[in-house]
Amino acid sequence: MSTPTSRHDAYAALRFPAFRRLITANLLLSTALLIQEVIVGYELYRLTHDPLALGLVGLAEALPFIGLALFGGHLADRREKTGLMQMAGAVIVAGSLLLIWATLPSTQAALPQNTMLGIVYGSIFMLGLARGIYSPTAGALRPFLIPRDAYSSAASWAATFFQAGAIAGPAIAGFLYVLFGLTGTLWVVLGMVIANIVLIGRIPRQPVPPAPPGVALWASLREGIAYVWKTRIILYAISLDMFSVLFGGVVAILPIFAEDILKVGPQGLGLLRSAPAAGALITVIICNWYPPTRRPWRTLLIVVAGFGVSTLVFAVSEVFWLSAAALFATGAFDSVSVVIRNTIMQTLPAEHMRGRVSSVNSIFISASNELGAFESGLAARLMGTVPSVLAGGVATLGIVSYIWARSRDLFKLRLS
Repeated sequence: MSTPTSRHDAYAALRFPAFRRLITANLLLSTALLIQEVIVGYELYRLTHDPLALGLVGLAEALPFIGLALFGGHLADRREKTGLMQMAGAVIVAGSLLLIWATLPSTQAALPQNTMLGIVYGSIFMLGLARGIYSPTAGALRPFLIPRDAYSSAASWAATFFQAGAIAGPAIAGFLYVLFGLTGTLWVVLGMVIANIVLIGRIPRQPVPPAPPGVALWASLREGIAYVWKTRIILYAISLDMFSVLFGGVVAILPIFAEDILKVGPQGLGLLRSAPAAGALITVIICNWYPPTRRPWRTLLIVVAGFGVSTLVFAVSEVFWLSAAALFATGAFDSVSVVIRNTIMQTLPAEHMRGRVSSVNSIFISASNELGAFESGLAARLMGTVPSVLAGGVATLGIVSYIWARSRDLFKLRLS
């Protein structure tokens, strides 16, 4: 990796082929899984009309992911990374095949609804297991593919490609559902996952960093947790993201808004799901030229507060364009926090610690996304859909205020 880079070069990370293959593979996988998430969520709500059924999707994915992610980070620090990611991809393929079988008309006709739901949740459980290996390993692999002075560029471009998938997946999911039906769309998802596995195989294998001798598994896991706990900026950054999205996220219950409140159907649901990613994509592209790392902590707190305010606007809106605009804003604010957090995660930990630190970060993200989906479904069932979103937005602003008061000493930090 001797290619020269400049800290002002917006395309620095993209000049390395292995990095381009990694983010393209991640783009394929994230797009595929979001297509699956949208159509499965819509189908579940259409069949059950129960917000909790949507929340259980997040729980079915979060539990295995959280249970396995620390071990996945340990493996990422001790094993060759591309092979681990391909093994995780194979598990996702198996889960996708199970889901395709469950959605065949002949299978649906033969099985009672509760059994069908159990199979759907089981396939999502398999996805959570696979992500418990894939996510920390991908996070640990990325810094090995680029020089240190391109880390900020890599964080921005990785977020750009992820958000491109977050736009494309939901946007086309509704249209694929209309054109090919549930099972046909799942075949498209399967093809994209297989393409991800092939592309990961084209990334050159990286050397495994030497680890301290004689460190047992549990001691290794505790070492990663202890590092995050004592590094305040990492702990506060991932905690801020986790609690804000845990309480303020609305993605899991968007089928309710699309079907019952805004009455826009599956195509409108796809557009609503794409709106946060569209805001995020535009913002992270801007971040490639104007990195938000000069005053990272102050910026992080401001954008999370903006996320909370946008959530409140979405909660009270009954107009499709205003709802989409509010979701667009949540994605724009969240993307800035992603760039800052990823730059911190790449810059501070030592090479032999990155997998475990990445796994702790992945657990926090999963807690915010998947457990947040369960919280959203449960709160919507108990409080009502709109009141639950209002409460989440208020909680987000309260969390920002609390962490702001406890972290004033971090305002002077610079990452670039």
